[in-house]
Amino acid sequence: MTLVRRFPVSVGAMLLLMVAAAWLLLGDDPGVKAAQQPATATTWSTDRMKDYKKPADAELKTRLSEIQYDVTQREGTEPPFGNDFWDNHRDGIYVDVVSGEPLFSSIDKYDSGTGWPSFTKPLEPGNITERIDNRLFSSRTEVRSARGDSHLGHVFPDGPRPTGMRYCMNSAALRFVPADSLEREGYGQYLALFGKQPSGVAAPAASGATVAASAAPAAAATAGHGPAFDGQYEIATLAGGCFWGAEELLRKLPGVVDTEVGYTGGVLDNATYQAVHKGKTGHAESVRVRFDPSKVSYDDVLRYFFRLHDPTTMNRQGNDIGSEYRSAIFVHDQRQREIAERVKAEVDHSGKWKNPVVTEIVPAGPFWKAEEHHQDYLQKNPRGYTCHFLRD
Repeated sequence: MTLVRRFPVSVGAMLLLMVAAAWLLLGDDPGVKAAQQPATATTWSTDRMKDYKKPADAELKTRLSEIQYDVTQREGTEPPFGNDFWDNHRDGIYVDVVSGEPLFSSIDKYDSGTGWPSFTKPLEPGNITERIDNRLFSSRTEVRSARGDSHLGHVFPDGPRPTGMRYCMNSAALRFVPADSLEREGYGQYLALFGKQPSGVAAPAASGATVAASAAPAAAATAGHGPAFDGQYEIATLAGGCFWGAEELLRKLPGVVDTEVGYTGGVLDNATYQAVHKGKTGHAESVRVRFDPSKVSYDDVLRYFFRLHDPTTMNRQGNDIGSEYRSAIFVHDQRQREIAERVKAEVDHSGKWKNPVVTEIVPAGPFWKAEEHHQDYLQKNPRGYTCHFLRD
C-alpha cells in the first residue's frame, strides 16, 4: 500500500517551478550545470552510517558524484522531475548522503507537484538545522543536516496537514534506505515505522493481552530497544518538555505504576544531562511510564499526555527551547504506533489547538536513565521549576 499522497500544487510551489525553469533555460546556475552531469552510484559502509560525521573534503570528492557534491557542498539545485526520488513511492527512510544521519521517512513523503521529493516533517528534527537564505529574490528558509552540514533544500509553510509544512529537498543530498535494508544498514530502530521487527524479536502482544513473565525485564528496555510490556505492565515512553514537570503529572494518572526520567531519541550512548543540553546529541528529555493496562489503556495514557503539555510548539515547551524539549511519542511496537497515530489525529482535529500538532511518533530506541537528582525531582523539590499543567 503506497503512503505517498497527492496534493494540488501551491502558489509557492508554482513559483519555484517557474524559477527552476528559468535556471534551466539560462544554464548559468552552478547547481543546474552540475545537475546536467550523470550521477554515479555512491556506496557507504555501515560504519559510516553509525558515525554520522562529515568526512574530509578530499574524501567527499571521491565518494560523491558531481551533482551530489555541488548540491551538498556548494548549495546547488538539481532540476525538477529529473532527479532520483521525486517520484519514489517505496517504504523506507532518507538519510544524508554525506553523513548518513536519518532525515526523512517515506511515511511523511507526498507528491507536492514540484518535481522534488517533499515531506511534511523530518524523521529526526534534531538531525536538521534551518537558516535564512536571501539569495533568490526573496527570503527563504534553508534546511541543512546537523552533523554533515549538507545543504538539503528549503522548507515552506504551504504543505498539507497536519504540519502545514513542505520540506522541499534535493534528491542528490539524500540516500534512500529501503525498509527491508534498515536493520542490515544500521537503522533497525526504524523498523517499527513499517510494521517490522528486528530479527530475533517476537511479534508484539495483542491489545489487552498479558505477556508471559519471561518477557524482557525493565532493565533491558533501559539498555536498548525495549518491548512494549514488562511482565503484566505496559511501557509508554513520552517526551513533552522538561521531564521534571511531565513526570510529576504522569505519576498522578490512575493506573501508572512507576515512572523514571531519562534521555532517548538521539545518537549518543550513555547520554548525560551535560551532553544532551548542548543540543547536539538529538536526545529528548523523556519519561518512561510503566502502567497497568487493566486499569488504564495506552490510548488514555496518550490522551492524558496531550493534556499536560502543548503539542503544537516545535522544539519548545514554555521557556525551554531546543530539540531536547520536543514533543514525541516513542512507540515500542506496531500496535502502539497505530494507537499513537490515531490519538494524535484525534487531538489534532479536536479544535482545541489553534496550530497543528507537531508531536513526533518514532520507534523507541535506547533509553538512558537520567542522573539520580533528576528522578522524582518535584517530589524532592516541591517548589521546583515546572511549566506543565493539565489543560481541561
